[in-house]
Amino acid sequence: MSINEIEGKVRELRQLQALIEEAQAEAENIKDAIKAHMGDSEELRAGEYKVTWKAVTASRLDSKALKAALPEVVERFTKTTTTRRFCVA
Repeated sequence: MSINEIEGKVRELRQLQALIEEAQAEAENIKDAIKAHMGDSEELRAGEYKVTWKAVTASRLDSKALKAALPEVVERFTKTTTTRRFCVA
């Protein structure tokens, strides 16, 4: 590809990314409006749709606390990886 073709592709990519961000923001606004309507309810039926908004409990490792308490264990089980990050500025 020529530089002009790449520039055109990058321009198109940025336009599509902007559209995606706008659509995601609009989707979040719609979700927030539905959640506000639901209040404390966990389930809502609207025509053919069933909407649920339930509490989910998860357990996660507190790596910062583990590192402070047992740094040698963290060192033994830390794995370093390398990836490539694609960025358009």
